[in-house]
Amino acid sequence: MVDPLNAWWAQQLVLCDWAFTPDPLTVEAEAAVERLAALGVADRGELGWCLLEALGIGGTSVDPGRLLAGLEVIALGGAAGWLGEAHARAWAQRLTEEVSAHHTSLDAWLEALLHARSAEGWVRGDDGFYEACEALSALEHDGEGVTWEMLQEWLATHATPAALWSTAPEEQVWRLRAPFSPVVELPAGPHDWQGVEAWLEEAWQIRSREDLLRSLLRLASQGDRQTWDLDAGRLIEADAEARRQWWEALAGGERDYGRVMLGFLDQGEPLEWAAWDWLRLIDLAWAGACLGWLEAQEARDFAHHGADLALRRYSDWPALARAYQRGRSLFEGRNRLPALDADWALLLHSPVSPWRPALQGLIPEACIAASRDALRAWRGDPRHWALALAAVREPEFAARQGACLELSAARREEARRYLAETLDLHADEGVEALSRYWLPAQAHHLNQLAADAAHAALPPAATPFGQPIPAELASRDALRQASRHAATIHMAEKFAFHLQMAMDSGDFDASRLAKLAGALQSSLCRFYPDARRLLQAWAHWESLLPEPEQPPMVAEIRWHLEDPGSLFHWLDWRGGAWQEPGPRPTLAHFTAMALVGPLNSPAWSLPQPESERECVAIRDWVDGHYALHGEAELQEFLDYLIEVGDRQEYQINYAPYTLNHGRLAAEIAILESDECSDEEGAHLLRLQRVRDNEDDCNEVDLAAWDIAQAVDLAIAGRQLGWLDEPDFLRLLERAHALAGRHYASWETYAHGLHAGFSFFMGETPERESFLAGFRHALVAWLSGAPPLAGAWASLDFPGARPRHWAPLHIDTLPGDSRALH
Repeated sequence: MVDPLNAWWAQQLVLCDWAFTPDPLTVEAEAAVERLAALGVADRGELGWCLLEALGIGGTSVDPGRLLAGLEVIALGGAAGWLGEAHARAWAQRLTEEVSAHHTSLDAWLEALLHARSAEGWVRGDDGFYEACEALSALEHDGEGVTWEMLQEWLATHATPAALWSTAPEEQVWRLRAPFSPVVELPAGPHDWQGVEAWLEEAWQIRSREDLLRSLLRLASQGDRQTWDLDAGRLIEADAEARRQWWEALAGGERDYGRVMLGFLDQGEPLEWAAWDWLRLIDLAWAGACLGWLEAQEARDFAHHGADLALRRYSDWPALARAYQRGRSLFEGRNRLPALDADWALLLHSPVSPWRPALQGLIPEACIAASRDALRAWRGDPRHWALALAAVREPEFAARQGACLELSAARREEARRYLAETLDLHADEGVEALSRYWLPAQAHHLNQLAADAAHAALPPAATPFGQPIPAELASRDALRQASRHAATIHMAEKFAFHLQMAMDSGDFDASRLAKLAGALQSSLCRFYPDARRLLQAWAHWESLLPEPEQPPMVAEIRWHLEDPGSLFHWLDWRGGAWQEPGPRPTLAHFTAMALVGPLNSPAWSLPQPESERECVAIRDWVDGHYALHGEAELQEFLDYLIEVGDRQEYQINYAPYTLNHGRLAAEIAILESDECSDEEGAHLLRLQRVRDNEDDCNEVDLAAWDIAQAVDLAIAGRQLGWLDEPDFLRLLERAHALAGRHYASWETYAHGLHAGFSFFMGETPERESFLAGFRHALVAWLSGAPPLAGAWASLDFPGARPRHWAPLHIDTLPGDSRALH
């Protein structure tokens, strides 16, 4: 039995110079592909555009010539295997209905075709088109074949096909790929996109599956939008002159981009263009499926991820299209918004557009949920935590997601140079050396200052040695704004950057670096339940304590907070059992290390044995200042400092003079009357200081000087490997106990330390500047201004009653009985 649709369809193809056949889909596949190529339809993607163009935007604008051309490419596509038979018939019926709706008879249809051909100027020459029309008209009048009346009857009894595009729930996402070319049939294959591999290499520098995966993950998490968003954020706050200077600072072709950006600002255009990244993400996923570089499920997961992100930001198709057009404008350096209606008319207005269903609700929730699991799995390796944190400072790190990338020799050398010049860290020190940059005590200190600031319980600004600079005091007081945010991130992001540099250098054991990355993940998951809390904390602490001489990264951090695709939102936040990249000292041990005060920089973590390279400088210092040459000598001298120290020399050799001023004056006169040896000269200086009671040396306990030296030397001894950890911790405990017996507060300890520093210092032209610097440092340590100068302001003095407020979170040191757990 003759199929009326097929037969009428075949009759019309005679107008396209086809031999008549009852079934238009029976052409040999190879011949169909050749004919499609001759018509300029090189692949199934171009076929999708032909199908859309056949109907235009509908209404009275339908072009009879395009309808006929559409019937031909549908037949060829079906015969070539590019369209399934059901889809081909559905499209043919839809075009046939359009022919029937606009023409009252076959003669009217043929006349419309002749007019359309004439309007083209009959550019194809005398190809027998007129004769074919005559032949069809004669058949119609003779009642041969499928007549117009028979066609109308058949159409009236057969419902309009709805499934012009795939309706499988998991395939709806490919409708979002339509701006590049509509997906007419699945699964994807090489015939969907001719030359896709060459295009990937030329347009994206993608040469392999791994390159593709990295590009997909970068588009999802950052793309081009991050730079544009940050520029827009700065420019919207800038005046006209600042905007002009920004544009003039752009190089070469970037000025076209800048001109478009400034135009958007002047026009009040919404500064939103993320669709540019997310639609291209879907397009790249399709390219990967066409090449076989992605399994069908992998491609769908990436496409669903792009859709997931788009659905969070755009309510409908026009909003999505306009956002994409803005991004395209910035990328091309030419405002494409005036061309929006022309560029997107088919997708937005065609009656057969794949965008006819509403955008919201298009993608099943189950597909979205599966894509979220898949994207988190792609970032499941803990090294992505280091990448995410480091990429805030260096956005190019976002391109490292997915499988590990083989880095160039130049990049490895750059990382080595950073480690050596910035950190003095070398491969021969081993991975363990990185733990020195994990500073839990610093986080505890900042948390405590913030808690005290929130309760107006910070130390007084006035100290026995002066007051801090107002700006530094304001910096300390402002920490109250961060009291609800654990400060771990402030030091962890720097640690992550160092860890990433160590990974890039290629000089450290990869498996041990991976363990450090896992520990970093574990720590951050412990103190922050999700990306939002971590980024909020980071933004607060960054605004309060930016890197010196660098602009704050608050805008960059807040971008990650607000962008749904940011890598931070797609990390594995489960964390596992708590572990840390470095040891966490107890509160008592941290307090004991703080007894060193301004004699050295603050110790924010327990010291560890250093490399031989570092040990050379430490040994030189120990030898030059104390003439110590090994473990036994060091241990003996530490015992001396704790048990006797310089304070005994003062008590024996100088304190008695305070009871007999006449004898003191006589002794000074004798020494001044003759030439003195170095030893006698030092004795004379100290006698004069006793006479003048310089820096209250006769009135305060000088034990602080011995305690600070003991802790300083013990830290050096631990770094040299002359003290093992138990011996070092025992020394800290002895120093802690000794300080508690001699002093009641940090102020009295500071007074004793200053007096001892002053009394036992040798005569030098820089003495006054040394003392002034020491006093300035004591002000900072006592007041906590600036916050990272030293730790006294956040610690209870050994043996003193607790006076600090408990932080609102658990990022504290072991032994803090006030912490809320």
